[in-house]
Amino acid sequence: MKVALVALALLAGCAAPPASPPPAATPRAHPTIVSLNPCTDAILAEVADPAQILAVSHYSHDPRGTSMDLAKARRFRATGGTVEEVLALNPDMVVGTTFMDPATRGALADLDLRVETVGIASTVADSLTQVRQLAALAGHPERGEALVARIEAALADARPSGAPVPAILWQPGGIVPGDGALVSELMRRTGFANHAAARGLGQADYLSLERLLSDPPRVLLVAGSERGQHHPALRHVPHLQRAAFDPALLYCGGPTIIRAAGRLAQIRDGLS
Repeated sequence: MKVALVALALLAGCAAPPASPPPAATPRAHPTIVSLNPCTDAILAEVADPAQILAVSHYSHDPRGTSMDLAKARRFRATGGTVEEVLALNPDMVVGTTFMDPATRGALADLDLRVETVGIASTVADSLTQVRQLAALAGHPERGEALVARIEAALADARPSGAPVPAILWQPGGIVPGDGALVSELMRRTGFANHAAARGLGQADYLSLERLLSDPPRVLLVAGSERGQHHPALRHVPHLQRAAFDPALLYCGGPTIIRAAGRLAQIRDGLS
């Protein structure tokens, strides 16, 4: 009996030790991101590492919808924003707007995907807050501060010295921005007074060619391609100066502010 016990003890000693639990996965230093909005695309391209951005919105690959340099946007994969596309990319985070389809947002949340949303920036202050928010989400708050500093410097450089010049910004579809739009604030900061708002037109109101000709501003910023916006009659309005304004500068904040402020200052400085 003693021999049998000794043999069992020896066998137990030779047995393999219990398996150790697998090491915990090392968390990524910075999250991977899928962006579903052209405005967040443009900001994230400035504050995140390129490898973090798994996809941008399909709008940023479209010359009519992008708010960033098209060549830069096309360095990233684009997505239509469907749940299936996002899930296939397996991001740590999805960034969209507060207007994201509730069903899409709910489906992403049900799949345990982190969803972060931002609203429409209607002021420069709102936009700077968004820059800081997205930079923090990407894990690079210092890059957000650097972009904020560049925006503030561009606005300072574009600050006018003279009296405001009455101007109308004629957008695609023949509409005008209201006084509460971000681009209207940029016009004020660069030396223009919103002639359309002063005449009672609000956000996205339609401005006909006839109404414009009956009460023209000093400067007409043309961002659309409608027939009336390029009518020959505009060439004969006394003292009216026209200038092209890229529609890509109309709708987003962040780095777009730098380009928009520079263009507006260029137009103002070029007035005869």
